[in-house]
Amino acid sequence: MPAGGSPEVIVIGAGLGGLCAAYELARNDVRVLILERHNLPGGFSTSFIRGRFEFETSLHELSGGAAYAYLKDSELDLEFLKVPEAYRLMLTEKNVDFRAPFGMEEFINAVIDAVPGSEGPVRDFMRVCEESFNAFTYLGETSPPDPRVLLRKFGNFIRTGAATTDEVADAVKLPEAARDLIYPYWCYLGVSTKRISFSLWASMIYSYLKFGAYIPKGRSHAFSASFAKGIVNAGGEIRYNAEVTRINTEGGCVTGVILASGERIDCQRIVSNISPHRIFGSLMKPIEVPEKALRMVNARQPGFSFVVVFLGLDADRESLGLTDYSYFISPHMDTVRLEESLKNRHDPNPMQAAICLNAADDSASPPGTTILSITAGTHPDAWQDIDSWDYPRAKRDFAELLINQFEKATGTNIRSHIEELEIAAPPTFSRYTASWNGTVYGYEPEPWDGIIPRVLAENRENFLKGLRFCGGNASRTYGFGSSMLSGKTAADKTLAEMKA
Repeated sequence: MPAGGSPEVIVIGAGLGGLCAAYELARNDVRVLILERHNLPGGFSTSFIRGRFEFETSLHELSGGAAYAYLKDSELDLEFLKVPEAYRLMLTEKNVDFRAPFGMEEFINAVIDAVPGSEGPVRDFMRVCEESFNAFTYLGETSPPDPRVLLRKFGNFIRTGAATTDEVADAVKLPEAARDLIYPYWCYLGVSTKRISFSLWASMIYSYLKFGAYIPKGRSHAFSASFAKGIVNAGGEIRYNAEVTRINTEGGCVTGVILASGERIDCQRIVSNISPHRIFGSLMKPIEVPEKALRMVNARQPGFSFVVVFLGLDADRESLGLTDYSYFISPHMDTVRLEESLKNRHDPNPMQAAICLNAADDSASPPGTTILSITAGTHPDAWQDIDSWDYPRAKRDFAELLINQFEKATGTNIRSHIEELEIAAPPTFSRYTASWNGTVYGYEPEPWDGIIPRVLAENRENFLKGLRFCGGNASRTYGFGSSMLSGKTAADKTLAEMKA
């Protein structure tokens, strides 16, 4: 148990959200206990070793916005490296090869130069994105916010609160060719621009382009290890190989947990880094689950997953012709069609996001070698028809497709330099993180369920007294930065309740 006796707060799951929540609680002198089913912290925020290569599991880049500022100001021992450019976009059916720079004005000018006649709509579109970002900043720094300030300074934020990204693009008459160059970050959200909440999308793209992006020295495992060290140093406790199999409740309040070992731990405050689907669907007795909680999880749609091909190459990136850090490769940028393709693992032309880690960290692999990871979105249902004996072949086929697509688009020779190869698919993520159906992203953030509605409904969704959620399924939606900040939010609200 944490120093001082029984825990005051239990955190279920040592993903980034749970780690951040526990860190904030521990350094505010709360006796906190993290229970983690795996034997190391981090969830998706980790790394693994094959041969002489250490691979980054999931992080492509961390926006230089709020989460980065939080980490820089924290007492965690972290070193960051700047990502050199926003992305290189290659649309093979349109012969587009576009390098997007960081810096808002630099990015706008690059799009305008590539799409003559688009300056007015491009500037209008990005101006509304900036306003949305600034509005979120105001809301985060002001409690309670002044409605008059919102109306006076952030009118477009109010007007676009229920709009999709495409609806705003249509309103400013953004040309298709410009959308092609601006939209690639959609795959970081996994919902087409026809469905995605504009407020969320705008805040994300503005944060990346305005403040740049970073990766931690030591891969995303550095986040997890630093949080874990900070928690223990502050007097908190982390127990690994400690799977929670039951949440106990009484009279609409949580009262503790039961572990797979049979051990019972009493506690009246729980922060869950695992999804409401699992909490209400399998960790509680059905009779104890509030009806409104069931309605909530049934209304929300779990997001998509990925196939990731991890490649350790026996040549340096310069000789391989890997000139960029981030590659978005796709036949086109029709996000509706691309989203639909997630349901078909046999689609011959998926969108991929590839990362050459050495372009941001030249020490990421031994001298004369390179790490390249290729990621493509996929729907978990697309893997349900595979027999277990045929699963390795299905993964290899998908990997072959992505490698061929990368080589053809970039004109590079990757295949003959592969020294190490590993492939992850939805069953992989389910096995290692116990994520619902192997999903990597939390609930889909359509306009009705984007950040604004979730934040407004957050207090009404505390269906059980003492239970809060953090991580990718919480109010800030998913992603590394959002997951961490959701943990801080859960900790802050828990602290406020404890002091009330």
